Amino acid sequence: MDLGISGKWALVCAASKGLGKGCALALANEGANVVITARGAEALEAAAAEIRAAAPGVQVLTVAGDITTPAGRAAALAACPQVDILVNNAGGPPPGDFRDWDREAWIKAVDANMLTPIELIKATVDGMAERGFGRVVNITSGAVKAPIDILGLSNGARSGLTGFVAGVARQVKLASRNVTINNLLPGAFDTDRLKVTMAGTAQKTGQSIEQVAEARKLLAPARRFGTAEEFGATCAFLASAQAGFITGQNILSDGGAYPGTF
Repeated sequence: MDLGISGKWALVCAASKGLGKGCALALANEGANVVITARGAEALEAAAAEIRAAAPGVQVLTVAGDITTPAGRAAALAACPQVDILVNNAGGPPPGDFRDWDREAWIKAVDANMLTPIELIKATVDGMAERGFGRVVNITSGAVKAPIDILGLSNGARSGLTGFVAGVARQVKLASRNVTINNLLPGAFDTDRLKVTMAGTAQKTGQSIEQVAEARKLLAPARRFGTAEEFGATCAFLASAQAGFITGQNILSDGGAYPGTF
C-alpha cells in the first residue's frame, strides 16, 4: 500500500533509538523526509546513517538537543522545512514510589511528557491546516489505560496529555482541514526503557531481571515483547493519507495485554 506521504516532512522526537527510531525508519521507508532529534549526538548520527542506508532516496537531518527545552524545540523546528508529520516522543520519567517524588520530579515529568508535546503541537498544527494535510502521533504509554504502580510520574503526565489531545483533536478548524492528532500507546516493547522498568521491578521484588522479563511476557497473549519495527509501521499508517478519518484516538499496541473492552 502506498501511504501517500512520499516527499512529506516528518519531525520525529527522541529518534536515536527504540520506538522513536522505529517510527523515523518506517516513515523514511515510505518516502518521507525526516528530521530526527535526540540528546546524544553520537547515537543520533548512527541512527541517521541507518535510516539513510535503508531509504536512500529521502533526506535525513539531525538535530542534537533536548526537545524538552525551548531551545531544543526551536532548533528542531528550524531544521524542518515544514512539519507535515509530527511524532512526539520523550524519554519517560524514572520508576519509583510516589512517596519519594518531590514537586521538582513532578514538574520535570509534566514538562517532558505533557507540555513539550503540547508546545510542538501548538507550533505546527495551524501550518498543517493551512496546507490541508497534517498528522500528529504522540507516543505515550499503555500505562495510560492500565496504570503501572511504579510508573506514577508517567501515568500522571501522559494522562494529562491524553486529556488535552481528546479536546484539541476535535477542533473543526483542524479536523476539517485534514489534520489528525492521535496517541500511540506502546505496551511492553524490547527497548532500553523496558529494561529500566524491569530493573526497577526486580529491585523492588528481589527477583532477577530474567525472571521479571519472563513474567512480563506472560502478561500478553502474544507471549513476547513488541519490536520497534512493528511499532513504527503502526505510526506510519497513522501518518498516512488513508488514516485521515482517524483522530483523537488512543491506539494501543500491546500484544493483547490490556484486558478491557474499551
